[in-house]
Amino acid sequence: MPEPIRLLTLTLVAWLGLVACGGGGASPDAASAAAVAATAQSPGTIALAAPGADTAPGTVPASSTSSTSSTPQAQPASSAQPASSASSASSASSASSASPASPPAASTGLPPLAAPILPRSGLVAADLAVLVAQGDATSEAIARAYQLARAIPEANMIRLPVPGGSDVIGEAAFAVLKAAIDARLPATAQATLVTWTQPSRVQGACSMGITSALAFGFSASQCGGCSRTAASAYFDSDSSRPFDDLGIRPSMMLGAPTLAAAQALIARGVAADGSQPAGTGHLLRTADAARSVRYPDWLTLPTAWATAPGLALRYTDASAASAASATTPTATATANADTAISNQTDVLFYFTGLATVPLLASNRFLPGAAADHLTSFGGLLPGANGQMPATDWLAAGATASYGTVEEPCNHTEKFPKASVLIEHYLRGATLIEAYWKSVAWPGQGLFVGEPLARPWSQPPQAVIDGNALVVSSRSLRRNSIYRVDFRPYGGTAWAPLATMTAGQPRPVTWRVPLPADPAGGHLRWMGPCATQPALLCVLAQSN
Repeated sequence: MPEPIRLLTLTLVAWLGLVACGGGGASPDAASAAAVAATAQSPGTIALAAPGADTAPGTVPASSTSSTSSTPQAQPASSAQPASSASSASSASSASSASPASPPAASTGLPPLAAPILPRSGLVAADLAVLVAQGDATSEAIARAYQLARAIPEANMIRLPVPGGSDVIGEAAFAVLKAAIDARLPATAQATLVTWTQPSRVQGACSMGITSALAFGFSASQCGGCSRTAASAYFDSDSSRPFDDLGIRPSMMLGAPTLAAAQALIARGVAADGSQPAGTGHLLRTADAARSVRYPDWLTLPTAWATAPGLALRYTDASAASAASATTPTATATANADTAISNQTDVLFYFTGLATVPLLASNRFLPGAAADHLTSFGGLLPGANGQMPATDWLAAGATASYGTVEEPCNHTEKFPKASVLIEHYLRGATLIEAYWKSVAWPGQGLFVGEPLARPWSQPPQAVIDGNALVVSSRSLRRNSIYRVDFRPYGGTAWAPLATMTAGQPRPVTWRVPLPADPAGGHLRWMGPCATQPALLCVLAQSN
């Protein structure tokens, strides 16, 4: 055979042989597996372990966890909301303790480290069910206006016959109504809005506000005059899914007697969203000593919130305005005028204690404003037994209010606690959440207003930025501990990367340095448990 032909033939045979055996070497997958195996055996690296071995010790009091801006000592972590198990073999290993010889993520096929999706800070439109009195033209019109303004899903519009003509519904009739509502509610519904004004309370052995009765069901443990009533597990909680977490759907009555009034109220709520208003909160201790029992909660608030951007809280002690305030109607009116604010143009909060609050019309309430007065019958609609109804606050321009429907006596637990309401509101909660979370014993109460108003909305988020996890949030709980933990792929132990203690609610950006080569690992976000804020829980974990 001529030499050129022989060489060409040998070359062709050699090429065919390489094709038949895959190029004369291991497949790419096999090569990658070999590299990972070699890495696992190299000195100074963490050997691969079976995924899914995620241990989570029991909850611990948050107060027992030390605070530091650098990497702290390892601390026990809870999982009242358990972290998901580690990913399967599709995630590969690289830990903060890996040796410099460990192959980079790109060469090992390891996925990039993902940021955890942080818990939301409040309810959204899809969480709210709108209750409509079928056949009641005003209720139907108000419900439709609300649906359009807030983009409420049609599945959340619950139309059903509601006994009308009276501000009272009996216990048995209410049980039938509530059963019908519960049967129609989507499983995702976390709260409800009542679009009628009658009935507004449920009467059995005692009286409950209809909003509280819808949340808890009617029970004599929730009412009964001056007695201690049942405590709400939702009080001052961090839950943003109250029905999922606690089996409670907080409710609010829009509280507008006409479509025009409802449209104005709805417009204020919508205008409030994301506005981060600059305004003033007024905390007035009046000469009415029995109705001013909330003042100890107000004393320190102006100082505590002095550095909050846009918010000024003013505590006024007018308790000596008139010693005769309870003796005659004339003296009472004079004392009231002395202890009421007037001609204010930026009212965000107004909490006081009087049977009737004068001069409301002289003030301008900002969109999203919350206001109420501690008195016996503010929720007893429509006439409040001769006192001022809570709906007068709405008529004056407030966006939500609260009152009780039977004589509660002046237990502070039966009325909104300003310190709790303001904190949750400024952390990004909706108005229905902030108001409900501020009342420890709400059974005798009626919540009125536009529930989804949310002036300080700012969805929390976490992103990977270079070699750091960057957390941006204003929803951190005041004086509470938050922590970022890391776990390498295949590892069973979480190592804390950084810990911080939150201050007053305000936008916070927290940059947490990551391990040198974190590919394939996991991050988790620790903080106050949703339903037990004194404990530390896993709030979010990356896949």
